[in-house]
Amino acid sequence: MDIEFASSSGPSLGIELELTLVDQESLGLVSAASELLTELGKGHPAGEHPRVKHELFECTIEIITGVCTTVREAQADLQATLGEVRDAAERRGLTVMAIGTHPFAGWRQQVVSPNPRYHELLDEMQWTARRLLIFGTHFHVGVRSAEKSIAIATALQAYLPHFLMLSASSPYWEREDSGLASSRIKVFESLPTAGLPPRLANWHEFEEFMETLIQAGCIKTIREVWWDIRPHPNFGTVELRMCDAIPTLKEAAALAALAQCLVQSLDDRFDDGTFPGAPREWTVRENKWLAARHGTDADLIVDNQGTRRPARELITELVQQLEPVASHLDCETELEDVLGIVEEGPSYLRQRRIVQAGGDGKDIVRAAIAELASGLSTDARKAP
Repeated sequence: MDIEFASSSGPSLGIELELTLVDQESLGLVSAASELLTELGKGHPAGEHPRVKHELFECTIEIITGVCTTVREAQADLQATLGEVRDAAERRGLTVMAIGTHPFAGWRQQVVSPNPRYHELLDEMQWTARRLLIFGTHFHVGVRSAEKSIAIATALQAYLPHFLMLSASSPYWEREDSGLASSRIKVFESLPTAGLPPRLANWHEFEEFMETLIQAGCIKTIREVWWDIRPHPNFGTVELRMCDAIPTLKEAAALAALAQCLVQSLDDRFDDGTFPGAPREWTVRENKWLAARHGTDADLIVDNQGTRRPARELITELVQQLEPVASHLDCETELEDVLGIVEEGPSYLRQRRIVQAGGDGKDIVRAAIAELASGLSTDARKAP
């Protein structure tokens, strides 16, 4: 089958952030997405807000940016939509947060969104889909050709652990400490078309693979392939899907800068003949596990001899290497904020500190609500 790739002229940027709807008093999940989306859609074509979407469960709303040029533009776009959603939620005694799992909610009690697509998914995937009470962040970065999208997506696998550990915000699963920095990634990869992508040599192999899956009845459309990193033909992007929901807009912007700079750097290296070789599949798989388990405390494998180095050092070196690209893309400050995440600790560490100090799941939720609100204007910074 022929799949058209809507090439981007440069490293455009889009962000998708999944928000969790919680009650201001109980701090538990609330199934109110359809009600909120109806209100937010008023005045928009077909009654649908262009920046706010359904997700699998009614306790979740996804906010998305338009096609942006800079990280700053994308952050402002998210900020505006987040303000709308939070205002609508607060009028109902609700509010929002963005972490990879709710620390004490259970998946069995959740209401599925009315979209028939989600009900078909649950019917086919059964338990693996019913457990998907998880929340993530996706980054889209534009690339100039289909062939580049395959090459860049493959090369980006070497950096998959970096994004996973920096965004890790799901240490708790149904009231228990999972022992992982990201339990979300392990839940999600149980789906048959999720997890690490297969190694593809070129765009033709991607087309062949999609045709095989569709002809075999494994999927209906290529939208049902949920790899950690994938080309997105309709958008003309490479999509990074490994990140947990990111608690603050500042952190989301930092990882957006890292994504945009990495894709631009790899695009340049594709042109000048210095493109890196594909990372070893076993190394990527093991490093992904190490990132999910240990977060920024992980020691990652860096060569075929099994040499390991501290992830914090590797992230610092990567940021330094990308500084010239960040200057070109006007996101030096945002890229530098990646080092702030390393220094302060990602959300999974902040959540555990709350518990270690005597707090509980409700205290984690209160903190996550406040963190997300910190990205809004002063007038909107209200936490329950």
